[in-house]
Order: sequence, then structure tokens, then C-alpha cells
Amino acid sequence: MKIARRADHKRMAWKNGQGLTEEVAAFPAGSDTDSFDWRLSIAHVGADGPFSVFAGIDRTIALLNGPGLALDLPEGKTIELRPDGAPFAFPGDWTISSRNTGGPTIDLNIMTRRGRCTHEMQRMTLEPGARFTTTGAGWAVFNTAARIDADGEDLTIERFDAIALDAGEGFVNRTETAAQILHIVIAPV
Repeated sequence: MKIARRADHKRMAWKNGQGLTEEVAAFPAGSDTDSFDWRLSIAHVGADGPFSVFAGIDRTIALLNGPGLALDLPEGKTIELRPDGAPFAFPGDWTISSRNTGGPTIDLNIMTRRGRCTHEMQRMTLEPGARFTTTGAGWAVFNTAARIDADGEDLTIERFDAIALDAGEGFVNRTETAAQILHIVIAPV
């Protein structure tokens, strides 16, 4: 188990230069947007505009903060991400533009290179005292601050901190209120 504290996330401009990303983690270490096998990041969307195109990449996005983010998809379709809504998976090859529906938003992105890795993302609410155990290697990204017990270690987790977990690892929510996490499982092909 490894903690990636938000204060240590690498901050960089988007590939298209129109926003800011906090990179939580990427593999292999030191890879850039053209060479990663997978990349987990938090994007700050301050204005309407196009998404960066990532050919050969599969993506999933979930809203972390803000009232809503409308995604204009190919073939004239639109979906709206909500703060408690399900993550949305799509090919990075798609030409997509986004519109904030009531102010700036922050979202979580997992991207995996096709043919090398696959991923799944799920939003989960952990009630006080609930135990979380991951089904596969991946990450738990906290959308709320929490206090957890990880194998007897009492840890304070801030919002947007993340924990890398191997299959079968987990923690207990020791917070007096529910904790919200985004659970990401990444598997090699």
C-alpha cells in the first residue's frame, strides 16, 4: 500500500494547453503523455472547450467537484457528469468538447493504452466502520477527507489523496461519516 498525497501530485498543463492536470500516478514511472501504459490524474476544468485527443487510449472520467460537466460526444450525443454520478468510459480517440453547467469543475481521469492495460472505475460510498477490499491492483482516490485503518495503521486522508492497493488489500473507514472513493482497477493485457 502506498499513499499519493495531493500535495505531491505533479501539476502540468493539459496536452492541448487549455487546462491544468494533477498527475496522481503513471506507469512506467517518468513516462509522459505519449509513452504511459496507464495514467491517473485530476483535471481542473475552468472553461468550456475541447478535450485532448489521445489516440490508442481508453479513458474513464468521473466528476469530483462542481455542479456538472456536459460532454458533447460524436454523432451529436451529449452526456452530463454529476457529482455523485457514475463514471463515463470512452475511447480517447473521440473528438469531445465539454461545458461546465454552473461553474468550474474538477474530474478524475484514468487512461490506459490499448493492448497494454485495461481499467475499470467505480464510485463507492463507505459507511462508518465499513471495510473496503480491492478486487484487483489499482487505486482508491478519496473524494472526501477520511480517517482509515489500514492493517492496524491509523491514517488521516485528505480529499484527493490516493492509495495504491494490490489485490486483496484494503482499509476500514474510521470516519464518523460516510467516505466517498473512486476505485480504479488496472490490469495488464
